[in-house]
Amino acid sequence: MHIETIIPADTAWQAQALCAQTGADFFFPEPGSSVREAKRICAMCEMRPACLDYALENDERFGVWGGLSEKERLALRRTSH
Repeated sequence: MHIETIIPADTAWQAQALCAQTGADFFFPEPGSSVREAKRICAMCEMRPACLDYALENDERFGVWGGLSEKERLALRRTSH
């Protein structure tokens, strides 16, 4: 019998990310709300590159990840293919 093994993504960076210390409300705002505060926090975060890589690799569709909104990540995916 063959059993598929799933290797979990390395998420150690998440504990060090500034968003872990500020709460999810900024990063998952209500539709139409500003993401300015989330982007400001992301801009100061050393984990931003790892966060963006994670979001792109895992096709995160909601919220601000790595300093980019859903629309910005979608545009980045389209230009990188």
